[in-house]
Amino acid sequence: MSIVADKPATKIPGGTWSIDPVWSALEFEVKKIGLINVKGRVPGFSGTIQGGEQPSIEGTVDISTITTFDETRDGHLQSPDFFDTQRYPELHFESNTVEVQGDELVVTGDLTIKARTKPVELTGSFLGSAVDPYGNDRIGLELVGTINRTDFGLNWNNPLPSGDLALANEVEIIAELQFVQAA
Repeated sequence: MSIVADKPATKIPGGTWSIDPVWSALEFEVKKIGLINVKGRVPGFSGTIQGGEQPSIEGTVDISTITTFDETRDGHLQSPDFFDTQRYPELHFESNTVEVQGDELVVTGDLTIKARTKPVELTGSFLGSAVDPYGNDRIGLELVGTINRTDFGLNWNNPLPSGDLALANEVEIIAELQFVQAA
């Protein structure tokens, strides 16, 4: 019995699959003062895939769990300058299409942050399926995409002496997800 998929699959197997948060990662990166990416991680998220001929993906993030591993910055992200978690404790994604195009998985859907819903596209790979050592059927996906944070009302910024802004508007989202088939 192997926990490694033999090869990438071309179709998400039928049934309902739930994210296993222990074996998954949801991360983001945003450029700060034009030099380096500030990276963050989201430990509090859940979601499902409905597999088969017309697969769908949905997921929810508990925004209060977002961390950049700096308490001051994380507190600022929770404030009204950014996510305003007192008023908007979650963000939500729901797919419109999930397609395997050649070797690439293309997911389009609607992302809602601060009650603003915008279309997004994520691309990556459906890594296939495997059975873990305990007999659970699993599937894996890797997805990435870029959003403009200002589309969702995350407008805070700080001007630099050069006239540029401290924080880029583009945020890269990186999802490495493992799902277990629901009983």
